[in-house]
Amino acid sequence: MCGLLTFISSSSAAVSHQDSIAQALESLHHRGPDETGVVLSGDDVVLAFKRLSIIDVGDSHQPLEYLDGRYALTSNGEIYNYLELREELTREHGAQFATNGDMETVAAAYHYWGPQGISRLRGMFAFILWDRQEKVAFGARDFFGIKPLFYLETEDGLYVASEKKALMPFSAAAKAGDAGIDAASLSHYLTLQYVPEPATMHQDIKRLECGESFSWSQKDGLSIRRYYRPRFRPAPVSEPDKLFGKIQDALRESVALHLRSDVPVGAFLSSGIDSTAIVALAREHKPDILTFTAGYDVEGYSEIEVAQESARYLGVKSIPAYVTADDMMSQFPRMIWHLDDPVADPALVPLYFVAKKAAEHVTVVLSGEGADEFFGGYGIYREPLSLRHLQALPGPLQRGLNALSKVIPEGVRGKSYLERGTTPIEERYYGNARIFTEREKSKLMKTYDPSVSYTQVTAKHYEDSAGWDDSTRMQYIDLYTWLRGDILVKADRMSMAHSLELRVPFLDTGVFDVAATIPRELKVTDEGIRKYALRKALDGVVPPQIVNRKKLGFPVPTRVWLKTLMYDWAADILSTSAAGELLDLPYVLRLLEAHKRGDADYSRKIWTVLAFCVWHAIYVDGSIDPRPERAVSRLAS
Repeated sequence: MCGLLTFISSSSAAVSHQDSIAQALESLHHRGPDETGVVLSGDDVVLAFKRLSIIDVGDSHQPLEYLDGRYALTSNGEIYNYLELREELTREHGAQFATNGDMETVAAAYHYWGPQGISRLRGMFAFILWDRQEKVAFGARDFFGIKPLFYLETEDGLYVASEKKALMPFSAAAKAGDAGIDAASLSHYLTLQYVPEPATMHQDIKRLECGESFSWSQKDGLSIRRYYRPRFRPAPVSEPDKLFGKIQDALRESVALHLRSDVPVGAFLSSGIDSTAIVALAREHKPDILTFTAGYDVEGYSEIEVAQESARYLGVKSIPAYVTADDMMSQFPRMIWHLDDPVADPALVPLYFVAKKAAEHVTVVLSGEGADEFFGGYGIYREPLSLRHLQALPGPLQRGLNALSKVIPEGVRGKSYLERGTTPIEERYYGNARIFTEREKSKLMKTYDPSVSYTQVTAKHYEDSAGWDDSTRMQYIDLYTWLRGDILVKADRMSMAHSLELRVPFLDTGVFDVAATIPRELKVTDEGIRKYALRKALDGVVPPQIVNRKKLGFPVPTRVWLKTLMYDWAADILSTSAAGELLDLPYVLRLLEAHKRGDADYSRKIWTVLAFCVWHAIYVDGSIDPRPERAVSRLAS
């Protein structure tokens, strides 16, 4: 895993930016503490790189040159099928390679297969390649958005980086303080608990979306195209056992590929089936694999005991990471700094600490992200089944019941059921997190804009999924919103905070090709069992007590701690934050008081605002500087 920062000049004046690029690169040191490389390519490009050495540790330095210097490449990620691609490129095209690494394969694939060569890659990646001969830059981000890629267009040229913080010294919006915050992004964040792609919290810095590539030249500027769009294609199954076998085979192959490494590999292990399956399949190749779990001394919130039971069953070692409220409060600013934009998912806290523990033992970990989106694992996916009787009613009757739901007082049983069951899915579902309602945001935001709606984020994806069953459409929405906006952001940033490479075998195109064919009734059954096909496929692979166990998913006791150990900390942040220029923080303080009294559970709403306040203090008013102290890495030879 690595960090890249590239500048392409619009006026052939790259040399004047070399020092500032090298300085900004240091903000990415945590992504690659092993080597630093800064290369000037003529008058056009500065390529800068921080390397975490995983494959071909002694060589494969970046920026990497290919074909006698025609191409210069910086890339973050891993290509798991690089050995097979190298063999094919050599056999069919006579390609030659100077290293034993995976990233040289990217340059060769582009040269011999063109931009469409990206679709041949299996892995997680974000790269930029400069063609000195054609004076064209080409870059891409992986299929599902595992690795990040940010860009900034200015009069000087194009800046591209692995994290937004490396672009902020060159951003006019970032320098503008509150005036540079994108109001729509803030509004979406307060609804979704993350900023949806391609936007960021700063107006002029954007993200390349998953499955997209770009080209840039002085003549034509920036051009972005989509090269991959995951398509569910559920089909009837006459022999379910064959499907279950295909799922197991696809996962087994993916895990084997994801174990390719020249440095130690471990795995995260929670109490659920996803991570347990990864560990069970990984130990077939690596019987001594180390596993890591996070937990708390709060009843009902720790996964350590169950994970250790699974580890004993599988014959692997389990190493726990215990997290306290003091740990969380002391490290929260640093977590937010690593995120670039606020993500109000408390699950990033145990991920941060379990990654810290894992980094003491290994350089790479496998993790179970993506299984819920691929195989239908979230509880909300059962909702269409519970609402089907209402949705079968004639339209006029549905409209009447919907109007009735609006006048039923809050808290009355049946109100939510009537409202949800008579609201089209396009208006009802926008992802797993639902923090502040529009009415609540009108109270919270100093400049609330009712024209900004979550439907602007999801509308295109609903158009693309027209004709599918509602549960599958919800999965598709989550692939483009929740997965890449929350799950993968926290996975990348919290692991990279400790220079730890996190790999996700479920998020593999080979696995998706099988998962995409599963019919709804084998993902979410009529009885409400989720991930049914996956559970059947893994029966006999994971411990029996895990096959049908409801997972906790690294839960965090914020609900409990905000009433007790974290109350004063939270109240102090809300009372003193300069984010009060944008948000009505006394309103949130009242929520905190009500939460402490036990009137209702407001922990998610409070946490969302706390994360934004700390982000504002770091990236806007500068009152907090949580950047880690470190030693300077050596220059690549």
